[in-house]
Amino acid sequence: MIESQAPMVEMLWEPHDPRHALDERFGFGDAESAGRWVAAMLKEHWGVRIDSCERIVMSGGNAIAWVGVPSGRLLAKWSVVRERFPRLMETARLTCWLHRRGLPVSAPVPAREGRLQVEVDGVSMGLQREVVGDLLDTTDLHQVRAAGVVLAQLQDALAAYPDADQLLAPAVAFTPLTARVTDWLDSHADHLPMAARDTLRGLVISAPPDRLPRQLVHFDFRSANILWAHGEVAAILDFEEAQHDHRIVELARAAVLLGTRYHNWGPVSAEIRAEFLTSYQSERPLTPAEAGWLDILLLWQALAMVPPGDDPTGWGPSVLSQLSQETAE
Repeated sequence: MIESQAPMVEMLWEPHDPRHALDERFGFGDAESAGRWVAAMLKEHWGVRIDSCERIVMSGGNAIAWVGVPSGRLLAKWSVVRERFPRLMETARLTCWLHRRGLPVSAPVPAREGRLQVEVDGVSMGLQREVVGDLLDTTDLHQVRAAGVVLAQLQDALAAYPDADQLLAPAVAFTPLTARVTDWLDSHADHLPMAARDTLRGLVISAPPDRLPRQLVHFDFRSANILWAHGEVAAILDFEEAQHDHRIVELARAAVLLGTRYHNWGPVSAEIRAEFLTSYQSERPLTPAEAGWLDILLLWQALAMVPPGDDPTGWGPSVLSQLSQETAE
């Protein structure tokens, strides 16, 4: 029997009233009715009777409920964005496959009929066991080094995933790296100092040929999606941004965004970034072509984070220090 106490409702990152979002996006007049619906879904489709629905967190048309059962806690994740339903199913299949390969992921709990995602009444829901841990602490060099190694191991596994093409957006031509960076400079970098733009353009001109192989990558590898427990990475979360790209692009992106969570995103220090990159390469050395692109991509990803106008978390100064290093070299 579910407890009568209503679950706490909150937004993951949006500055909206969660009670309004619960009603407008999901059709629940209050948190208690949402908790009852979650309990009914889990009982009917998974055969799970819950003791409590403790918390519901929302983002866009997606929600996560933490529910208590006698053996611990489960996470029920659902979406009302119909166009995402096929991708949610493929993501569930991917995480199940990675779990069987021994990667630290939160594997889906199959429903009674064996489905990893249940689609009913305009909702797609999946169930996972809670992985207990803390978000990756990028002030701890031991955690940072472990994260670098795990990213290399994850990329190796994703390169072998047999159904990677199911997560490839249809009819999307892949733009070469040189064009991607220069197109970004032409269309999104007007607010940046001319010296920064000129430096990046010069590096791209002198870059090695961008004939790097592509594969499936996580593409959102950062503190918000990495859990740490018992001295190791306990789980890599949220594969919903998985896509085909170069390993080195994901590595550069992860190095720049490693410390970011849900609010007030800011850069990690140069020392942290260097430790992360070194640990990654201890597990998987870069090819000469990748090594030739790394600094270019690090600068590109860092510049892409500098906002127009106010910069309260210091992305601009972080990039200036990178530029100084590039100039010195």
